[in-house]
Amino acid sequence: MDLTPYRAFAVELAEQSGAFLRPLFGAPDLAVETKADQTPVTAADRGAEELLRTRIAKKFPAHGIVGEEFGAERADAEFVWMLDPIDGTKSFIHGVPLWGTLIALLHGGQPVLGAIHLPALGHLLLGDGATATLDGQPTRVRPCDRIEDATLLTSDPINPWKYQNGPAFTALRSRARLVRTWGDCYGYFLLASGRADIMCDPVLSPWDLAALVPVVRGAGGVISDWQGRAPWPAQSALAAGSPALHAAAVAALNPPA
Repeated sequence: MDLTPYRAFAVELAEQSGAFLRPLFGAPDLAVETKADQTPVTAADRGAEELLRTRIAKKFPAHGIVGEEFGAERADAEFVWMLDPIDGTKSFIHGVPLWGTLIALLHGGQPVLGAIHLPALGHLLLGDGATATLDGQPTRVRPCDRIEDATLLTSDPINPWKYQNGPAFTALRSRARLVRTWGDCYGYFLLASGRADIMCDPVLSPWDLAALVPVVRGAGGVISDWQGRAPWPAQSALAAGSPALHAAAVAALNPPA
């Protein structure tokens, strides 16, 4: 399947949504609401998703769309776009630039194209499962096979205790060379661009995850759920820059009972 036209369109979507979001980032009068799941949302989230949905419906009217803020349309279509207009809303509302827009294209229910756009930082990472580009140039994960040599990232160090095996995660953290909470989509961006080695999230929604799969794989990395199973569909993620490192992280996070 030739993804060239969809890749070009994903770039357009990223540029257009980024142009909408940048003026709202850090705006002192941006109102923040709390959704039913206790996560924050702003007019920026909703406006960006509305923009993306409008552009997709005009360009590919037969395609489905699934987004965090406005749900699903034609979710059983052959091609479905999955959108997270602001991944890292908490960073966005606190003036931290480590947020992004996630755009994924699914074919037959599987993610085949993903974009991580960081509007505040001016970077766009695209992956199709076989290749990945950062700002138009090829990008790859960096070599690292040992946890003791790895930079380990996660979005929230408390969530492994809420949703997975907290003691196992703490043990993994103690072995890593460096541990930071450069999380949300920014963590996967760092992994796929060769700046970090392990990125893990103990709980994710579909729009958080879909774009990450082709990006990480396209950059030569390995991605699964927390237990090492298929990354899609899943409700968590564990990504690493090499098969050996990924296997070691899976084993560390899931010790024998």
